[in-house]
Amino acid sequence: MLHTPWRHLLGLGAGLVGVLTVLVLAFLWPAVTSEPRDLPVAVAGPAAAVAPVAQGLDERAPGAFEVLPAADRAAALDLVETREAYGALVLGDQPEVVVASGGSPLVAQQLTALAPVLQAQLGVPVPVTEVAPLLPGDERGAILGAVTFPLVIGGMIGGIAISVTVVGVWRRVTAVTAYSALGGLAVAGVLQGWFGALAGSYWVNAGIIGLAILAIGGVIVGVVSIVGRPGIAIGPVLFLLIANPIASAAQPWQMLPAPWGAIGQWMPPGAAAALLRDETYFPQADTTQLWVALASWALLGLLLATVGHFRDTGAASQAAIEEASADHDRLVTV
Repeated sequence: MLHTPWRHLLGLGAGLVGVLTVLVLAFLWPAVTSEPRDLPVAVAGPAAAVAPVAQGLDERAPGAFEVLPAADRAAALDLVETREAYGALVLGDQPEVVVASGGSPLVAQQLTALAPVLQAQLGVPVPVTEVAPLLPGDERGAILGAVTFPLVIGGMIGGIAISVTVVGVWRRVTAVTAYSALGGLAVAGVLQGWFGALAGSYWVNAGIIGLAILAIGGVIVGVVSIVGRPGIAIGPVLFLLIANPIASAAQPWQMLPAPWGAIGQWMPPGAAAALLRDETYFPQADTTQLWVALASWALLGLLLATVGHFRDTGAASQAAIEEASADHDRLVTV
């Protein structure tokens, strides 16, 4: 009876420990390194009043906030509602702190804590106004903050299962597209219809989720069409270990060290999470970049699958030509 060599056993153990270390680093690194940095906050009021407030914010939390001057309260609200700012400080005769918990509960708490500070400085009451309250179905923002993980797992499962069990590139493309569409409808139904964690158009939310699943599963199918079964590893490496930790679904993307936060918004999990948040709480926000990001990944997967199809077709044709030529040579020899 042959036993596993000790050298092989030690190598296997070291490899597994390395994988475990990478997993821990990938999932915990964002939590360790994230901190408030350059969070855009609108400050409305005369320039002479805005400058001291901006200086006070920087002294209270160095580097945490980026002040966006606004002419008046209406301009400040517009910046918040279009997601160019996470909140606003309104100065003047009727000072006010404007928060948007739907954008980030964490930033809303930080701005709320500034109300008593401003009240002490100005000597007048400073109310806190909520313009994007969290939905009753997601009162802590936990569901929307955790939505990327099931989307990534769902996209990976679909892409891997279709790559392994479905033969024929066009059948794989059809299968992953249908899976993504039905998956979007089902998941949106759970999140919006059952949990009440999403608002806005159900069909738009279903489209966002379906496109995210297609962006992930389609790329896996496409890579497998190009390189074969080893391409299955693209899912866990690219989407689970890299894209998901930097998706910033539960916190502002500015809190991650540059440039990772911005990169995360161009990858399927981050773009999908931001789109769902905008559709639910900030329908006036410009979401062009996020849609482009999701659509680009989905098209990349379909393009790779198409390239793989024509590569295989060309290889098969060349093999057929060579076989026919060999048969012809044998006949001539006979």
